[in-house]
Amino acid sequence: MARKKVLIMGAAGRDFHNFNVVYRDNKDFEVVAFTAAQIPDIEGRTYPPVLAGELYPNGIPIYSEDDLTELIKKHDVDEVIFSYSDVAYPLLMNKAAIVNAHGADFILLDAERTMIKSKIPIIAICAVRTGCGKSQTTRKVIDILKAKGKKVVAIRHPMPYGDLAKQAVQRFATYEDLDLHECTIEEREEYEPHIDKGIIVYAGVDYGAILAEAEKEADIIIWDGGNNDTPFYKPDLHITIVDPHRPGHELAYYPGETNLRMADVVLVNKITTADPDKVDIVLANSKFANPEAIVIKAASPVTIEDENAIRGKSVLVVEDGPTLTHGEMTYGAGMVAAKKYGASETIDPTPYIVGEIKETFQKYKHVKGFLPAMGYSDQQIADLKATIDATPCDIVLAGTPIDLNRILSVNKPIVRVFYSLEEISKPDLDDVLKDF
Repeated sequence: MARKKVLIMGAAGRDFHNFNVVYRDNKDFEVVAFTAAQIPDIEGRTYPPVLAGELYPNGIPIYSEDDLTELIKKHDVDEVIFSYSDVAYPLLMNKAAIVNAHGADFILLDAERTMIKSKIPIIAICAVRTGCGKSQTTRKVIDILKAKGKKVVAIRHPMPYGDLAKQAVQRFATYEDLDLHECTIEEREEYEPHIDKGIIVYAGVDYGAILAEAEKEADIIIWDGGNNDTPFYKPDLHITIVDPHRPGHELAYYPGETNLRMADVVLVNKITTADPDKVDIVLANSKFANPEAIVIKAASPVTIEDENAIRGKSVLVVEDGPTLTHGEMTYGAGMVAAKKYGASETIDPTPYIVGEIKETFQKYKHVKGFLPAMGYSDQQIADLKATIDATPCDIVLAGTPIDLNRILSVNKPIVRVFYSLEEISKPDLDDVLKDF
């Protein structure tokens, strides 16, 4: 019987995981290609033979999603497996229509089918959208577990943007490890906060091999989910964060609604900065989708090291990249801090942007008045530095989780913004984890 020909649509993360757990050694299917979207400069590579397995001695090519219909025709593809996240339903079904119109089935894999079971407890922390506040929730959960004497290891959703074979299993315990693995700004945004807390974090490409290593040094593993993706591991406790700054998104994005419906705990974040009517919408939608879930209300207060550092100053706000680009937020922690701590004005960087940063502004039209911390490549980092240097301001206010001073040397001071999780209802995370 002929093998079904499969193409996997992805963005350098979920696509590789789906291949590894469902298709890698499966003789019923032939994966002819991956396509790449969302993340710059992913296409043009090959998923290497060492990861692809014996059925693929030459590896598997990765193309731009722009080539999708040509690839379906060229390879006579039977099934297209959609494998990336934080996608609005209209766009998702647009992709389905294109695939179906060109003669292939459009497949969404069952979330549990792609989960690996661990020998030790797993707590999954996910969200319905990028930028809901997952990072501060993860840090709070880790703090509670450490206070109980538990040895905690975090496993982070993948961001393998370099040499895939070298990135199969990555372990980060120090800042030197970030340099060793040539991490992008986006990767550093996720790994640095763990390292700051003395938490070992794993990431990479082969999440079966990653789990085997993490299990050797942990009592509990935290699945630190990315985008609004579903967990790669079967959770014993599933926490999903929703955002009242984007009411309705919890029922309108893939696979965020899946996370909401699977959750044991729904955490409604940013309560104190959202319109009460919007909070009510999110609470109602959450109850509709998952009436059995425990609901926790929380805030994400922002602080800076010196409360007078930006008062009366003109500031350039640099925000977390993914939250403000495909996360579709129109402001982040940096803009909140600028207002809270009395900046005289925020400088629009648009007249001063250069190179690949210009392309970001052209692609994401809602990005206005601030600078997303784009740094997927050396060129983007160089363009980010050049844009900051050219923007006339007193202070750079960095709302990204990383210390930009570690990777950029710019011609003006950088003030960091910090944000944490503050629960304002009962039960809270401590209560939930006590029962867990």
